[in-house]
Amino acid sequence: MTGLATIADTLAADLEGLSFSSPVAHVYNPLVYAREPHSAYLSRFGSPPKEALFVGMNPGPWGMAQTGVPFGEIGVVTEWLGITGTVGRPAEEHPKKRVDGFACRRSEVSGRRLWGLIRERFGTPERFFGRFFVANYCPLLFLTADGGNITPDKLRRGEQEPLFAACDLALRRTVELLQPRVVIGVGGFAEGRCREALAGLNVEVGRIIHPSPASPAANRDWAGTALRQLAELGIDF
Repeated sequence: MTGLATIADTLAADLEGLSFSSPVAHVYNPLVYAREPHSAYLSRFGSPPKEALFVGMNPGPWGMAQTGVPFGEIGVVTEWLGITGTVGRPAEEHPKKRVDGFACRRSEVSGRRLWGLIRERFGTPERFFGRFFVANYCPLLFLTADGGNITPDKLRRGEQEPLFAACDLALRRTVELLQPRVVIGVGGFAEGRCREALAGLNVEVGRIIHPSPASPAANRDWAGTALRQLAELGIDF
């Protein structure tokens, strides 16, 4: 078992006892039900050291929630990363956000944009992962009773605190293992959590724009904006 897999298993166990109140009605943890492809991603591509670590917020319903891979657009995960595996189901599944694993036909736009840029710039996974890695800060997906998405920043404060404490610890352990020069939050929330979790470590924290289709700025020219921000961080992408 790799170091990253141990960190992931510890995080999954730490989150097991947490409870969340309304408006949260469903909680998916792909570290548990999609552990096989997630572990394959970590063991295949997570060897230290890395030049930079990209950190997303939490799983999307049609990305990591289906594949166990951060920003895990299914076509990219299977065809480019070459990862498949058994994916189970969350304990309490919402009918509008079913987990069909690699049989899911929905597309994760954020993942398509992020991995699409990576694929375009690097050509092969080995060239990218030789220098970089992509992780998520929080591994849990939160849904309302009607199937709407709740991001971690919208949780009740008393429910955020134990969640963030566990995720902060896992992120620090990940950074200590991978030894990146820069940690890049994908979006403002991830950047903020990285700054707090990594305080005191000898690592630079920066940010790129989140590729979500809900962001007007991302819809204008996400790739161009992200490349400019990476250049400002001194990263040759």
